[in-house]
Amino acid sequence: MSITLTDQDQLTLRVAAWGAVSLMSAAGAAGSAHRVATEGSIALTSATGPVGHVLAKAPKGVKYGRTVAELADQVLPALTESMRLLNQQDPAEAANFRGTVLVAVDAAAQIHKGEPSPALADMARKITEALDAA
Repeated sequence: MSITLTDQDQLTLRVAAWGAVSLMSAAGAAGSAHRVATEGSIALTSATGPVGHVLAKAPKGVKYGRTVAELADQVLPALTESMRLLNQQDPAEAANFRGTVLVAVDAAAQIHKGEPSPALADMARKITEALDAA
């Protein structure tokens, strides 16, 4: 099955995925926010298929919220919308997107020795719930 993504659809996917990494970075700021972002970004740019081509570039010109709450207000609905639009066109690509975002979230959470911090674990849960809400 082939998917057709408008420029707006592609922006939504990028905001969702890259925003999820930004949320993890913000939640992990007590540790190493830069390292969290780096690990998550590597996972996103390693994606394959049509979703991988879209996520290979970070969104340009997007004004993310200044607080974690504002960022979450942008990103969590974008995650749900991304899953909705991909499920309509190609459920396999929706699964690919979901898996890619979760790999990025997991990579970001794993930079801490042992268990991720409670804030990182909670943000990962919220991201997963947003992906599954569609």
